[in-house]
Amino acid sequence: MANSNATRRGGRTRYMGSAATALALMTMGANVSAFAQDTTDADTEELSLEEIVVTGSLIRNPNLTRSNPVAVVSPEEMTYRNTNVVEEVLRTIPGVVPAIGAQVNNGNGGFATVDLRGLGTNRNVALVDGVRMSPSTLTGVFDTNNIPIALLERVDVLTGGASTTYGADAISGVVNFITRKNFSGVEVNASYGVTEKGDGDTKRFEITMGGNIEDKGNVVVSLGYQKSDPVYMGDRDYGEYSLSGADGSRGGSGLGSFNSRFGNVNPTGGDNANLGLGGVQPDRTFAAAFTAYNFSPLNVYQTPFERYNVYASANYDIAENVEIYTRGIYSRNTVNTLIAPSGSFGDSVTVALNHSLMSDAQRNAFCAFDTDPTVGVYSPLYTQAQCDAAATATGPADPNYLEVDTQLRRRNVEGGPRISDFTADYFDFQLGLRGDFNETLSWDVMASHGESKQVQTQKGYWLKSRFRNSLLGCPTTSDGCIPVDFFGPTGSITEEQNAYLSGGESAITTNFAMSQIKGSVSGEVGFTMPWASEAVNFAVAGEYRKYKATRESDLLSQSGDLGGAGGAAPNIDGGFSVYEGVAEFVVPIVTDASWAKQLNFEAGLRYSEYSVDDPSEPKFDTTTWKMGLSWAPTDDLSFRGTFARAVRAPNIFELFNPVTTGLTNLNNDPCASVDDNGVIYNSGPTGVVRDVCIAQGAPVTSIGFIPDPAAGQANNTTGGNLALVPEKSDSWTLGMIITPAAIPGLTMTVDYYNIKIDGSISAPAPDDALAACFDNPSTTSEACRAIVRSPIDGGLSGDEAVVKGLPTFLSNSGNLRTDGIDVTVSYGHAISDSVDWNMAFAGNWTNKATFQAITGSSLNRDCVGLYSANCGSANGQIQPKFTWNMRNTFTYEQFDLSVLWRHIDGVKYEFADTAPLYSGDVEGLGTHDFNRVKAFDYFDLSVRYHVFENVALTGTVTNLFNKRPPITSNDSGTTAANSGNTFPSTYDALGRRYGINAKITF
Repeated sequence: MANSNATRRGGRTRYMGSAATALALMTMGANVSAFAQDTTDADTEELSLEEIVVTGSLIRNPNLTRSNPVAVVSPEEMTYRNTNVVEEVLRTIPGVVPAIGAQVNNGNGGFATVDLRGLGTNRNVALVDGVRMSPSTLTGVFDTNNIPIALLERVDVLTGGASTTYGADAISGVVNFITRKNFSGVEVNASYGVTEKGDGDTKRFEITMGGNIEDKGNVVVSLGYQKSDPVYMGDRDYGEYSLSGADGSRGGSGLGSFNSRFGNVNPTGGDNANLGLGGVQPDRTFAAAFTAYNFSPLNVYQTPFERYNVYASANYDIAENVEIYTRGIYSRNTVNTLIAPSGSFGDSVTVALNHSLMSDAQRNAFCAFDTDPTVGVYSPLYTQAQCDAAATATGPADPNYLEVDTQLRRRNVEGGPRISDFTADYFDFQLGLRGDFNETLSWDVMASHGESKQVQTQKGYWLKSRFRNSLLGCPTTSDGCIPVDFFGPTGSITEEQNAYLSGGESAITTNFAMSQIKGSVSGEVGFTMPWASEAVNFAVAGEYRKYKATRESDLLSQSGDLGGAGGAAPNIDGGFSVYEGVAEFVVPIVTDASWAKQLNFEAGLRYSEYSVDDPSEPKFDTTTWKMGLSWAPTDDLSFRGTFARAVRAPNIFELFNPVTTGLTNLNNDPCASVDDNGVIYNSGPTGVVRDVCIAQGAPVTSIGFIPDPAAGQANNTTGGNLALVPEKSDSWTLGMIITPAAIPGLTMTVDYYNIKIDGSISAPAPDDALAACFDNPSTTSEACRAIVRSPIDGGLSGDEAVVKGLPTFLSNSGNLRTDGIDVTVSYGHAISDSVDWNMAFAGNWTNKATFQAITGSSLNRDCVGLYSANCGSANGQIQPKFTWNMRNTFTYEQFDLSVLWRHIDGVKYEFADTAPLYSGDVEGLGTHDFNRVKAFDYFDLSVRYHVFENVALTGTVTNLFNKRPPITSNDSGTTAANSGNTFPSTYDALGRRYGINAKITF
């Protein structure tokens, strides 16, 4: 039989019964009965003290009551969920906001991350057994795809400032993955899942082997394989068409349309008859009509994912009271994201009027463009005689040769989708020594090194340089240029022409490495307070960490030449190092007094010095600290409170990212008059607003014809900042634990939390950047002059090299605030001699979650219960007011029947009352209000059967009642969060799913 936490006697090991362990976890806030457990003889099992990991403290004595609230996820919960990756479970914990995961397609980046309290994925730290792991991204975030589920004993989630214990970045808390220790035997886990539609298959296979060495040590090796297949949006009726938020119609992107659209044409040759965008018609003329591209079907609700992973750990007593230990993790993750085809998305182009595939009517429309907006005054760009002569010009040297500057919008519908294959190799190796000076004092020295290498291979992209060359009539032939028929209807671009436009594959390689050395001494200080039975405990430690990261892009990605890649990906090379010293104390003050069964005080202090790897040698230092108090007036009731100062140091991306222009989400523009479907909805700005639009680069002739941000995406320019300094956070919690003796098996906790971050490293939200100018418009305003528009149509979309769009640069000028209440209830009861009932409830109420990009200036936006391109936490995801999970598990002999109830409070569109989205009938989907989502409740069913003592089968039905996701349109939020007309990381877009898991132990 496999056995975890097997007892080893001898050496420096001290022992502690599992009942005491449970008490210690409970006083930390862990809901130890939250999930059904494997049947074990808890009264006889023993654990070695050295293997206990206490989340939230460097002091490892679990007999000491702590004041930090900690949520615990058991491996049984992951079995009941039949999950492939831990992120899928963590994001459903009340108080945790979904981040990047399997349901994020456009913007996935190939990683899975965690967002505690909606404060951002870069404001928490991932640990394995209390040790910081090497990050995977340039923003310093760990990829949770690298965690092997089979080796998990539990997952501790501590929210609130934890920088004193774990260092910078733990502003919103830590996620501590606790692995099984001293495992002996063999354990095999296999699972399979599929949706009711028969797609989205998931597979997981893991084998774990371990054994003891001469009663002095242990070795464990675990091998795993996981795979998830895609679920296409086109295979769900609510995702088959992209729905317009403005009118609920089946639409898509006019930015990359089916038929070509050229800017600045005048098909009729009349006064003020310009078209901001002229769509190519079947008869090769221009008109306002065009066919928007429905990009939805080729996108996915579940990204394809494959992983191979290896985990190994060992420990051995090399001498009396001295143990050597090591741990290694390796994984290879492959994530495939698929989005709609490439093309020209409003890129600036120059068209030669002698182009061989241009019709006479199209040439005349270019020439007839009215350059004078004055009513009654018609001034064409070129006369008819000039235009006719230009048609037969032999080349640029011909005096009759003419060109027009315009923009091109055309989707590569004749080709396939844009594909990004992310392949990441990750390893982290740790080696250490630990031992005891005596029975009350221990030491630990360790070093680790981890590296992540991700290669993003991009396929299916047109090259901007090639369609520009082709529209000029191929003046450069070294790239194999041939004229491409952008002037004909859909299907006119031939296979040969498409092959020329496509530039093959492009690659971006991201490397991250972290090395760390740390040593600590912990134990009892040698005295006890007069009224206490436990001695004062302490821990002191020193740490050094070195971070190094690079992004190496090939020339195509560096140049921004990929059509629809969202901008250039310049090379990045940066790093920093930090030296730290830390001290912690836990002081038992009173034990077994009439007014206090237990009263403990704890405190900690950490000092850090940072050096940034740059010739200017930026340096900064930080001091963090914490205090906590826990008081149990009776055995039935205890109170706890903490206060912590935490920091987050700027990460490598924030420090070293070159200035680049990319995409952000924006649905409104004060200068715009034409929606994405080409409909003119106003006559254009007037007065000073008009002057500002022109000063920002809009041509005078574009006023009244400026388009909205195409597909809800505007250009924005941002970059790193070496002058950034660490954020500072103050957080405090106050709570209570109730374990009434009158109701055996019942535990209740209530905790209030309050986190505020000042000097946050942030960029303005898109609407903040606009408001900084247009709330008080002036042509001399710095905020107005910083916005750069298209010189072709005056919009905020188009060629990133020309249209810089909105300025969203990073600074320490922001602030964030959040507060709320966490509630847990667990209860276990024997209904009869053969039937047990266990119930666990975990709920979160979020009072507020505010973000202000520029303190005292920009809008202080409270996004709880709201969604929009500005709102929905740091990752664009929804943060409801109230969420809860309740699991009820009934055990009868070899059977477990478990039902999970997941509740998500109602939410609404940020501008539902001032600038609402559509509400009404949606073709093929019934009546929907895009502005409001009612409260959602999901129910999941799990049945486990212990076939034999060493064989267990678990069947699951997720989304038991096959509840459809809410329909909110495709432009009600950010691109990463709002896709397929809903928010698929918050709401279930896959439908009912079935799963089965087999666990066999030897």
